[in-house]
Amino acid sequence: MAAPCAPVVPWGRAQIDGYLPHRGAMRLLSEVRAYDRDTIECVADSHHDLAHPLRAHGRLGAACAIEYAAQAMAIHGALCADRERPPAGSLLAVREARFWVARLDDIAEDLLITCHCLARDSRVASYRFVVATTAGPVAAGRATVQFTAHEGRAP
Repeated sequence: MAAPCAPVVPWGRAQIDGYLPHRGAMRLLSEVRAYDRDTIECVADSHHDLAHPLRAHGRLGAACAIEYAAQAMAIHGALCADRERPPAGSLLAVREARFWVARLDDIAEDLLITCHCLARDSRVASYRFVVATTAGPVAAGRATVQFTAHEGRAP
């Protein structure tokens, strides 16, 4: 088992805003709890929001956990970039996705998002992700992020 990643002074929404293009309700993460070169751990409570932008037909489906993980990967990529202004990224592929629940909005606890970088270069990064609660996993899989020439940090 790998050593846990290094804790940081928890970053809240204001610090996260500096690393994601998402704003308002679409910024799903509430805290970065820890990170190192390979792993990031984040927390989210937005799945409780009745006005969640990804809700459809009165519910927030489990597949939305992928967006939570993608935002954690985006922050991790920006934090680990070797340049001051990291490139923007987009989700290229999701593989081996597994879901242990049908929906996220009926989960009372906060979501814990852990993403581990499996490989990266200047063009792409591959991650393994788990979205969980203290009771166990909610969703997991692998994702590939492709970087573009546009800078990812918000102005």
